[in-house]
Formats: sequence, structure tokens, C-alpha cells
Amino acid sequence: MIVSNPKQKITAVIPIRRGSQRVKDKNLRPFGDTCLMELKIRTLMQVPEIDEIIVNTNSEDAIRIVNECYAVGGVKTYRREEYYASSECSGSEFFRNLGEVTDTDVFMYCPCTSPFVKPETISQCIRAYAERGENDCVSTVSQIKEFLWLDGKPLNYDPSNAPNSQDLPDMVALNFGVTVIGRQDLINNRNIIGKNPRFVVTSDIEAIDIDTPLDFYIAEQIYRKTVIEKLELLE
Repeated sequence: MIVSNPKQKITAVIPIRRGSQRVKDKNLRPFGDTCLMELKIRTLMQVPEIDEIIVNTNSEDAIRIVNECYAVGGVKTYRREEYYASSECSGSEFFRNLGEVTDTDVFMYCPCTSPFVKPETISQCIRAYAERGENDCVSTVSQIKEFLWLDGKPLNYDPSNAPNSQDLPDMVALNFGVTVIGRQDLINNRNIIGKNPRFVVTSDIEAIDIDTPLDFYIAEQIYRKTVIEKLELLE
């Protein structure tokens, strides 16, 4: 195990809410030759530093699939209380509850909606957390080179002296591909991101986050091209 304290337990948690709103059942609906939940489980099972994988969900279908197909591999489920899967629950309440119900030292937040995060990138984040120094969490981010405006005002450039896009300030956006944080920090902060985060920049493909039907469609086409067709060529 690659953590400062060899006794620390690393748990990867896959959060799944039944139904989902913008993309109906996006975590369990067909995605190429699989579904987003199973793809995420198989990815995490390739990360040697992880001690435990838990699917935190209020979906009976998700629990059934895990118990039938992945329990033998040690994957567990936690049946989420309905309140923490409802729109009444705030993000802060949700994150705090995730920490409170997960018996671990190091918590990894691994949503299904980032299907292309590689096992190697997850291992990199775990190593970065072990070497974090003053940082209290590690999270994946995407680089942004865009001309940003807010409330009618530019955020990151002077329109009267506009730079080339490559010369814009180095800004990043959280993409939540994976986040590593101490369980107690998660509970105390009520957020998966700590007070002093360390960032790992991902590739554009790894940064893809499925949030809309168009996102799902594009991601599935990429998956078919990069995974399914490659496997077919090997057969």
C-alpha cells in the first residue's frame, strides 16, 4: 500500500442514485457492451492500492448486479437512506453522510459519470495523496484555456489587450474523475474537496463527465471506438 501510514485503509466509493434526473438511469442503462457502474467497478478492481470498493446506492437493481456479479471479487454495497438520494439533500449533507457511513481511513470518491479515468491515473492520485505534504486532498482537474466572463465582466483577461488563447492564465476546473481525502476531513469539511487541495490534471478524454443525454451519447461513441472496436480487432 502506498500511503504514509501502512495501516491506513483506502476505500473507493461509487455513488449511484436510483433513476437520476437529467439522464434517466444513466449509471445502469446500456453503455456499449456494459453499463457505467460495471465499467467503473472493473476499472477500480485494476488499482492495486485500493483495499475496498463500495457501491453506495438506493438502487435495488445496482445492489442486485453487484451481489450477483462482483461480490465474489470483494465489491460491497451500502444501501443509502432515501433522504440522501433526494433533491432535498444538499451536497454538503450528502458528502458528510458518505464519510459517516464509510468505515475507512482514506476515502476515494469515484463517480460512474467519469468513465474514462484510467487505473494508472487513480494510482497516481493515491501516490500524490501519500506525498501530499500540506495538502489535505487530491482531486483530478481539467485545464481551461477559455475566455471567461461572469455578470458581464471578463474573469481572466483584458478585452482591450486580448491575449492568444494559449497565453491565458493557467486555470483548472474540478472534473471529479477521482478525489482522494481523509475520511475525517470529508466529514469535517462536509465536502469531498479539502481546504488545501492538490490537483492532478487529466487528459481531455479522462475529463469527460456525463451530465446530459448528449454527454452520454458522445461518451458511448468514444467507448465504442476506443474499447469495443479495439477488442474486436484482437479477436
